[in-house]
Amino acid sequence: MNKKLVIAFLASGAVTISGCTTFADMVGADSATLNATATQGFNQTIDEARSNKTLDTSSATYKRINTVFLNLKPYADQLNQTGIKFDWQLAVLKSDQVNAYVAPGGKVVFYTGIVNKLNLTDAEIAAIMGHEMVHALEEHSKQKIGAQALTNIALGVGLSAAGVGDTGAAAAQLGSQIGVGLPYSRSLESRADQGGIMLMARAGYNPQSAITLWEKMNKLDGSGGASFLSTHPSNTQRIDAMKQNLPAAQALYNKSIKRS
Repeated sequence: MNKKLVIAFLASGAVTISGCTTFADMVGADSATLNATATQGFNQTIDEARSNKTLDTSSATYKRINTVFLNLKPYADQLNQTGIKFDWQLAVLKSDQVNAYVAPGGKVVFYTGIVNKLNLTDAEIAAIMGHEMVHALEEHSKQKIGAQALTNIALGVGLSAAGVGDTGAAAAQLGSQIGVGLPYSRSLESRADQGGIMLMARAGYNPQSAITLWEKMNKLDGSGGASFLSTHPSNTQRIDAMKQNLPAAQALYNKSIKRS
């Protein structure tokens, strides 16, 4: 394939080949396969965390994260246009790491450090949860895998499904094997930011808290960095972009408050 043509394709992420088939589908990273792989890796992560006593199922931090997760889940289901029903699941891991991510099909992993070190409010937890849920709902991991496969063709190294089919016992492996371990493109990050504030607003969490969250992230980054920022780059531009979309999110939030 002509390398210039590949580069042009890369601009669109997961390239549509025909109908609703994407390049990711063609290299074995279709939605059903990705979701199944994610479920397998997620279950192994749970088993490992349980065995080394790092799985949190009872602390005050866990209860807060889980409450936010349960509150956002029905609204996330309403937005699911993948054609496959998600089996949303949450794992909270006891760790000082400031990190959180989601795997395909709605497998959310939170580290207690991201809540405790940043002293997050429930609404700020919802900002992270909404952001990650949108990554899953829009299948951003699948788009990264499709783009990576095309990059490999351009480089002459063959097709790659970014480890699809492999299994990993650790949370880090789960993150990397299905396209969640490396940074998303700026466009995908922006979509998760904007979709996340809309999702949290629908669930009754003030979207203004997304701004305070990222301001806290920036301060932490300046004082030594956070794992979360290695895969979710924080900067002034993204905060400014969210501020521009706040009026629409605020309107949804106001409606949700009236309903309740």
